[in-house]
Amino acid sequence: MTDLKTRAAPGRPGALRRAAPALLGFAAVRALGLVALALWSAARDKSAHTLLTARWDSLWYSRVAAGGYGHEVRLPNGDVHSDLAFFPLLPWLERLGAAVSPLSHADAGLVVSLLASLAAAWGIFAVGDQVYGRRAGICLVLLWAVLPVGIVQSMAYSESLFTALAAWSLYAVRTGRWVTAGTLALAAGLTRPVGLAVAAAVWAAGVAAFVRTRGPAAAHGAPASARAPGEGARCALGMLLAPLGAAGYVLWVGHRTGDGPFGYLDVQAGWRNGFDGGWAFARFTAEKFTSFPSALAGAGLVLGVALVGWLYVTGVRRRLPLPLLVYTGIVTALALCASGYFGSKPRLLLPAFPLLLPLAAALARARTARSAAVVAGIAVASALYGAFWLNGSGPP
Repeated sequence: MTDLKTRAAPGRPGALRRAAPALLGFAAVRALGLVALALWSAARDKSAHTLLTARWDSLWYSRVAAGGYGHEVRLPNGDVHSDLAFFPLLPWLERLGAAVSPLSHADAGLVVSLLASLAAAWGIFAVGDQVYGRRAGICLVLLWAVLPVGIVQSMAYSESLFTALAAWSLYAVRTGRWVTAGTLALAAGLTRPVGLAVAAAVWAAGVAAFVRTRGPAAAHGAPASARAPGEGARCALGMLLAPLGAAGYVLWVGHRTGDGPFGYLDVQAGWRNGFDGGWAFARFTAEKFTSFPSALAGAGLVLGVALVGWLYVTGVRRRLPLPLLVYTGIVTALALCASGYFGSKPRLLLPAFPLLLPLAAALARARTARSAAVVAGIAVASALYGAFWLNGSGPP
């Protein structure tokens, strides 16, 4: 693995130039997806703008941005959908965008998502470049861009914002910027419940660094960065900051609802969402095999879960850095083992970009022409699927 000091770090001259191919490729894929969505929507007499900004979760986010928390919908079956299920950072940014510009809250959310998706692409490149080199970093970004549900990266949803914060926090951890890593993890925890995965990655790296500096290896010459003055204090501060965002919001919800520390779980239960170890998802998948047409969908689900599992195991075998494995494992487990919203699982897996590292490394080893052809073909298919998906069931 190349020495980290030889890589251009963000903030240093040449960093943007080094990441430029990845960012330009990402922008091209996203532009293709948006063009496909616009054409498909126009053919169906629908508004692509509405699909991106004013449906599903984006409506809840913009409502919180406009009027604060307190809105809920009571369904005939007794379920209560409360806006407290949605973490506050994206609505805060939407409110800020609407306050300093003529944009509506929904349009401000779209702008935040578009900018955050570029920040996420840069962060993903930085992580990939650090682990496997520049070429693999570019391939990692492009693979993340061409995922079948990649259109969500361009919606007024929180996935792009969260992925940007997570990617840069992981990069900061890997480069010993503990306070930066903890601060970004805190912000990620204010964005989505799975922000705890970022905090866990910071903690795992911090504990590992402590063990390295206190273990037998330290007596034989630990890395200079591990023994730098104040390193332990900065590491401890980063670890302290990391979980505060998610924990703070969850505790605030519990105080607001009067249900204590577990109030947020009750809010999620009102949405029929929880963690059951994947039992409900397994039943849902098994039910697909009761008839022939749906059996194809069931087989696709099984293959998809198997692929995710294989990619994670491959990452473990290739000894990917511990923070990446911890982060990815938690994101994947929470996505696959949630008890509701089965159609959302591909979207919930979007932040688990380190899963793609083994594929990115393989693609980076291929000839440029072959890699470009593969990515281009998948990009076209992804753009068409995204347009079809958003004009149909979409991401609930």
